[in-house]
Amino acid sequence: MSTTSSPATRGPSATVSSAGSVVARSSSPIFLNRIRPTSLAVKDRCLICERRCVIKEGGFGFCRTKKNIEGKIHTTVYGYISSLSRNPIEKKPLFHFYPGSYALTAGTYSCNFPCPWCQNWEISKYPPEEGNGRYIAPEEFVELAISSNCQGTSVSFNEPTLLFDWSLELFPLARDRGLYNTFVTNGYMSEEALKRLIQAGLDGANFDLKGNKEVYRLLKADGEIIWRNLKLARKMGLHIEITTLIITGVSDRGSMIREIARRIVDELGPDIPWHLTRYFPAYRYDQPPPPISLLEDLFQVAKDEGIRYLYLGNVPGHRWENTYCPRCNSLLIKRIGRVENFLKDSTCPNCGYSIPLVD
Repeated sequence: MSTTSSPATRGPSATVSSAGSVVARSSSPIFLNRIRPTSLAVKDRCLICERRCVIKEGGFGFCRTKKNIEGKIHTTVYGYISSLSRNPIEKKPLFHFYPGSYALTAGTYSCNFPCPWCQNWEISKYPPEEGNGRYIAPEEFVELAISSNCQGTSVSFNEPTLLFDWSLELFPLARDRGLYNTFVTNGYMSEEALKRLIQAGLDGANFDLKGNKEVYRLLKADGEIIWRNLKLARKMGLHIEITTLIITGVSDRGSMIREIARRIVDELGPDIPWHLTRYFPAYRYDQPPPPISLLEDLFQVAKDEGIRYLYLGNVPGHRWENTYCPRCNSLLIKRIGRVENFLKDSTCPNCGYSIPLVD
């Protein structure tokens, strides 16, 4: 007999604190609600990400969120939320997408990548079956986003494709209520998964591009998958931005940044926003964070290759958190403290240069 059940008739109650965090309280058994068949599998093979795990009866896939129950692949984290908060869209980071807006952001547990330096390891390395998250139905999530004065939704904190089936139901509901939908992802989903997400209403995504082939080899993954998905997303009209975590001893070489910058310009275009983000010691990696001076050097390397919209992350108060006009260098969007947008109809007020922006 299958362990799945019908959707919950009543979701959790939740409130948003003055600090912007959301407190969710379950009013029904979460384990009955969160386990259900996934919509993207063939027999014992999960097809949501490119690991394409073949899962034996009673076993779990690499991400520990997909389980074979009576010969069918089930998700065990449908609507199973570990973390929930009201965040500025700039925190994703998405700098060219509804600047100054807020997104209700949710994540679950675990991940399909084994990064030893994970900056969110408290949830990405936590087994879902041992978690104390709360079930939130898509309909409840949309109502919570609206009641907390958010302009959109975001699936983030850990890899969002683990919430694939939940997202497919969430996105059209949110869009019907005037909300945008975003992902912060490692980009390792299958082509079919990405297509379904965009068709369901995914509007924007930040792709975590971890480095070159050497870095992805450490993670037992194929980095070309991310490039394939970036190109597919762009072709399908998804707003994309890229983040690369600058990790001491891993992704902090000028030659690597130059290689990535050239590929972005050649294969995606020079207008794709790219965030070079400062790593801090976490989980099983204890090298010191890179000096800010090194990040500034890498910034210049990427800029010299033609990237027009380049940013430094995890360096609070740095001028390169701001957006400047590529033509006249005028300050266009200031992000030190609160967001100040000086654009006029997405153009530079000084020289009239058109800035690629979703607003």
